[in-house]
Amino acid sequence: MQGQATCRTGQHAGPGNMQDRSTCRTRSTCRTGQHAGPVNMQGSDTPTNIICTRHCKMSAHCARACSATGVEKNETGITVREQTELHVCNSATHEFVYSHRDFIRSGVRWLDKRRVGSISDCGAGQPLSRFDLTLRLGWQEKEKLGFFRYHLGDLQTKILPGPHGFVAQLNIQRGKERRKPQEIQSIKQSFNPNQFNFNKIQPGEILFEIRKQNKHGPSTEPQFTVSNGHSISGTEAAIDPAGPAYLDDGVTHTKTLVVINVSPLEFGHCLIIPEPSLCLPQVLTRDVVRIGIETVLLSSHPGFRVGFNSLGAFASVNHLHLHGYYVDHMLRIESARTEPLCPGKAFHLLPDSPAGFLFYTEGECLGTLIQNICKVTDCLVEKNIAHNLFVTRGRHPGTPLHSGPSRPGIRVIIWPRVSCFGAKEEAAFNVALCELAGHLPFKNRKDFDRITEAEVTEIVQKYLLPEKEFSMLQSQLMHVLQE
Repeated sequence: MQGQATCRTGQHAGPGNMQDRSTCRTRSTCRTGQHAGPVNMQGSDTPTNIICTRHCKMSAHCARACSATGVEKNETGITVREQTELHVCNSATHEFVYSHRDFIRSGVRWLDKRRVGSISDCGAGQPLSRFDLTLRLGWQEKEKLGFFRYHLGDLQTKILPGPHGFVAQLNIQRGKERRKPQEIQSIKQSFNPNQFNFNKIQPGEILFEIRKQNKHGPSTEPQFTVSNGHSISGTEAAIDPAGPAYLDDGVTHTKTLVVINVSPLEFGHCLIIPEPSLCLPQVLTRDVVRIGIETVLLSSHPGFRVGFNSLGAFASVNHLHLHGYYVDHMLRIESARTEPLCPGKAFHLLPDSPAGFLFYTEGECLGTLIQNICKVTDCLVEKNIAHNLFVTRGRHPGTPLHSGPSRPGIRVIIWPRVSCFGAKEEAAFNVALCELAGHLPFKNRKDFDRITEAEVTEIVQKYLLPEKEFSMLQSQLMHVLQE
């Protein structure tokens, strides 16, 4: 490969190496990074990434939810609908097993000479991790097999002029082809088995099952349960021994699927779905926060992000899930100015628009951090306040903006916002997790070509809490964390 063209898969990094063009799309940067250098195997003594296949069983809660619809059951006690629609739960899936030794705790950085607002090609400053390679190569294979609703290609991208450095991308097909969002009436809306959920996806959409290895040996079967047949909240999960099995050192026995998003925002766009057969509604639990943070720690690419949209915050499916995807550009949120609120809790204010709250970690004391994050999100749920959460590599709070390419820690940002129930969508873009973070997927060329930073800020501001309400909430959250 010569000049600026390098392969999208990363199997042929380095100029002049184009031995297998069938696996490449010419682009300025390697997309999977398989051959960007030696694989980062900090946990080389851990099991190989694809080691076995497993099956899961439909939960009692999901069975009760389906039976409530009145669908006739067969002699096994499972409805015909369950047998046909829950085929994902009974399909063998590959396993990606990891431990804390696989976390990339240092060396994550953008390539030198990177800066917010630059449109030149991005890339990670170190070889991609085992997790990155598994996700990126698997995603590309699903693309070849035609599991996506449209061919993503290389999205036209530009940086809007101005201090925010918004990353704008033209993705017309997603606006046209994505599944129609479900009708949401409440942030606490119950799971409905008659609506689309992730037990109804094609088995071929599954990339892998991800599981953390117990430091005392291989994990047992999943022990993620629900109380009295109902989905438990994040708070209940944090205090109820029957909740998600999370220990302070990060050991858990929860089954989590990583599947492709068939209407992708960007390369590698996937959904992270904890224990799909439990039919949990779209409310954060301690365990799903854990897996969101840990997947970012597993990636050596600074552009891998994970996020969550609550109901009323443009979540389109009421079945618990996170979004994960790569954006090969710096976002301002990675180093945005912060103000300490509860320093002992790693809790900070993001004062600049869009105003929100931030937790920071460099991988230490994850159990305590996750408990505090869930205290905040549970408080928002109880107050019926919609919210978006975004997990990204970032700079330490207090570090000056544009202070260099290094990304030593993890920033977890929470934006409380105005609830949108049945609201008309914006013509240019919806205001959800990625838009609040500064990544703007546009639905049409007219807005993509003409919009300004000021117009983007005006659209986003409509979905944020009024200043007085935000200030009151800030005081309440500080009190909750200090209890």
